[in-house]
Amino acid sequence: MDQFKHTLSGLGSFAKENLPPQVTGTVADLTSSVRNRLTLGSRRRTQPIDDEEAGDIIPLDAHAGGGHSTCQQGPQLRVSPALQSFIARNHILGSGQTVADLLSKPHIVVPRELVSRDYPLPEYFVSSSHNTYLCAHQLFGESSADPYRHTLRAGSRCVEIDVWDNPDNVDEPKVTHGYTLVSNIPFRQVCNIILQVVQEERGAPVLISLENHCGARGQEALVRIMKEVWGRHLLDRPVETEEHVEQDQHVPLRELGSKIAVIVEHHLVNEASSSSSDSSLDSSSDDEDEKKEKRQRKQAKQTPEITKLIIPSLAELGVYGQSVKPPDNSWFTSASLSLKDGPHHHLINVSESGLNRLLSQGHGAAIARHNSRHLMRVFPKGTRISSRNLKPLPFWALGAQVCALNWQTFDASMQINEAMFAGTEGYVLKPSWLRPNNSAMVGDIQEYREQVRRTRRRKRLRLVVAGASDVPVPSGRDCTDSKELKPYLTCTLLHPGLPFGELQQTKKKTDVFRKHRLGALIGGLTTTHKKEEEESLVTDPLWDETLEWEFEDDELVFLRMFIKSDDSFSSNPVLCVASVRLLYVEGVRGQWRFVRMLDLKGRETACSLLVKFEVDEI
Repeated sequence: MDQFKHTLSGLGSFAKENLPPQVTGTVADLTSSVRNRLTLGSRRRTQPIDDEEAGDIIPLDAHAGGGHSTCQQGPQLRVSPALQSFIARNHILGSGQTVADLLSKPHIVVPRELVSRDYPLPEYFVSSSHNTYLCAHQLFGESSADPYRHTLRAGSRCVEIDVWDNPDNVDEPKVTHGYTLVSNIPFRQVCNIILQVVQEERGAPVLISLENHCGARGQEALVRIMKEVWGRHLLDRPVETEEHVEQDQHVPLRELGSKIAVIVEHHLVNEASSSSSDSSLDSSSDDEDEKKEKRQRKQAKQTPEITKLIIPSLAELGVYGQSVKPPDNSWFTSASLSLKDGPHHHLINVSESGLNRLLSQGHGAAIARHNSRHLMRVFPKGTRISSRNLKPLPFWALGAQVCALNWQTFDASMQINEAMFAGTEGYVLKPSWLRPNNSAMVGDIQEYREQVRRTRRRKRLRLVVAGASDVPVPSGRDCTDSKELKPYLTCTLLHPGLPFGELQQTKKKTDVFRKHRLGALIGGLTTTHKKEEEESLVTDPLWDETLEWEFEDDELVFLRMFIKSDDSFSSNPVLCVASVRLLYVEGVRGQWRFVRMLDLKGRETACSLLVKFEVDEI
């Protein structure tokens, strides 16, 4: 906070040096808006979050977001006396098995086929980060190279770098968010951080979404720095394989090894501009502060940036990804699903607003068919300046491989992203109905829609909830007082709907846990156990309930779980969260499992939830 205030105090000189002259008159208004938002953000953080779509700022010591939340050593888990009695009473442990054995078992099993690298890149979902260099707010946050290390270690396989000419040293381009109050960092420093992680992990390939704003000399510097720093790790030419691969075809993912592959912009004639592809400025879903700040940023860009041609040496680095903003709909309406005068291995780069507009016009099935063979990157609309996120699930249901999320906040979208890529290296094979091996892909659009509808199976999920141990307590509350904490579990089932682009959500919840109910739940136990459990804290709730849903399964079904406190009619704060992809729990269905809960910053807590997933066809 002090650092932000220091930035505000020098805002006048900052604006003169870094912003176009025509915006200097708006500095006072922008400063006021920034101060208001800082004050509001500070006030919000003192209160527990009760919005199930919201989250808190992700610190660099958190590991959630890209599927790696359970790969780190979190706080030691404990099983409450109430749950130990429940386990004994229901004969959950097998012969010779201990509670510790049950704690150590994973609650998900990712099918091996989904992490196979035998398929071309367009057939995978990729864990992806938007504006990776930002630490918080999109307009006045701080740029840093540390988030690159953090997001890659947390499971992201596609990171974004916005590069600009550096007037202080034209041979060392800078990374920043243009036309904002965001600070800048050297491009070389970012490249060094990425190399360090690649050398440490030697895992799946890393994709670089390079947003170029440099002139010819700056681009020459970009190429030189990437080759100098990344060396043999940089993918700078097509991979030679034993099998014949046409120029516009992708090689199997395994052939990319652990290379760094750059996605380079390709400018088309009459291409769509960023502003024209995102006309959501006056959306009713955006609050007034964000609308105002978006208008101020738009005013800062009144003199539009002249589209800069990509020099050949930089274009050559876009071996398997050339980002385009098409001027029309031919990319999904033409029989060949290709761009007129487009590059090889094109990637459609589109904002969520632009894509939603196409969906509202009924183009979802056609876009999904395009994405079965070609890449698509979806990025947040411009008004998400406070680092809130787009909802990736409807876009995954279109086969969009790269849904770029703001990793600054562990909100609902990041929680779903964590569930999608849990237990993987950041690449997950898409469902068969979104891949080119589907026979309906070669038919007309209506036939494809019907084929997708027929492949869905009606299923029932029964979530048997035993209870939890060590539920986190909001600051300032007495964990021994049942009036201070009234825990219950609420769960939301999410899955894409038809037509394409819809999102369906169904919520169920348990009763509120109250200590006086323990007597009924633990009847028949020994006097010693009964006394232990009656004296247990409200942080160790026992529910012993079953929640049930029916749904159409398309392999993109997710369950979000929250432990909340029933404080009042208007405010029930979220205490901890967990999300799972149902496809991953089918390998443990019918078996009891502990699920470690996360806090709203994406950090592992000491809280665990004992549940059983039962998934059956109807």
